[in-house]
Amino acid sequence: MVKKETQCIHSGTIENGGTGGVTSPVFPSTAFDYLEKDDLPYPRYFNTPNQKAVVEKVCALEGAEDGVLFASGMAAITTAIFAFAGSGDHVVMMDELYGGTHAFATDQFKKFGIEHTFAATDSGSIAAAIRENTKVIVLESPANPLLGVIDIRKAAESARGRKQKIITIIDNTFATPVNQNPLKYGIDVVVHSGTKYLGGHSDLCCGMTVTTKEYAKRIRETAKHLGGSVNALTCYLLERSLKTLAIRVGRQTENAARIAEFFEANRKIKKVYYPGLACSPHHELAKSQMEGFGAIVSFEPDADAGRFVRALRLIKPAVSLGGIESTICSPAVTSHAKMSADERKRIGISDSLLRLSVGIEHSDDLLADIERALK
Repeated sequence: MVKKETQCIHSGTIENGGTGGVTSPVFPSTAFDYLEKDDLPYPRYFNTPNQKAVVEKVCALEGAEDGVLFASGMAAITTAIFAFAGSGDHVVMMDELYGGTHAFATDQFKKFGIEHTFAATDSGSIAAAIRENTKVIVLESPANPLLGVIDIRKAAESARGRKQKIITIIDNTFATPVNQNPLKYGIDVVVHSGTKYLGGHSDLCCGMTVTTKEYAKRIRETAKHLGGSVNALTCYLLERSLKTLAIRVGRQTENAARIAEFFEANRKIKKVYYPGLACSPHHELAKSQMEGFGAIVSFEPDADAGRFVRALRLIKPAVSLGGIESTICSPAVTSHAKMSADERKRIGISDSLLRLSVGIEHSDDLLADIERALK
């Protein structure tokens, strides 16, 4: 079987028959010949050559049959939910989700007649929240921002054997296709915020769903009505970025593990959240379903969090994550700001919590920057 490092480079590449170039050519046209074509190419139909090239590459990495590329991660996950749930249906969602996904449910579901229940980050709670009208289960593992890990196999199993068909959707952004492939554990649809690791350079905004051909067709048909398509140049840049995904994520994961160990041993850190640590309550489960533990480390310093962030020199305070440069943010005022203070408190997101997205810099330099800021 072809390894992921090789798939990153070669899968999906469009052959350039005219010049023999090794990179995919760019097809910027928004108007294509329609004569004698069953599948008319059009950007909003999510089927242009450059869109297909990216989808094929990520499908190869995730073990999927087909997928849809979107203009953002939120476009990807909201369209996936709407493709399988509508008025009168019920959706089960993990407590620990990206703040935008959480806010989407609380702000928008009622307008469309969709009910929802938030459940704790464990497969038992997910199963207990299922109702007769449940049509979708939304998961995220590792979860944003506390790095909670759910048993993917058991969560998928809880949706099967029911009278009604229940679709399981998982946000795999933090793990990336390099470190985790949920489809092989029974999940139906995998979602990525491609703005993060797939793009990897903090300069692209995109999203992705990968799944079976049947479900991808259903998502694509819904997407046609909602828009959210991606232009050819963004597709080209994303395909280029994906070629280095395995090497980038590998380095980032190594750096994150070293920083997490430093935090665990440092008395100036009150709490550290990272599934790669043996002391983590999620360690054994993560080890059983992940090939690597990811490059996000969340922690609470035993000092003023804002002052600590301002004392950093190399690590930059910034929203978003997954880039080659290390960034840090307070989830309470960024990714999860739309959640109420009570909701954040219930889930465990404190005002002092910091989320560190570890880049590919040398880990010695990152640790030196952290130690300097702690002092």
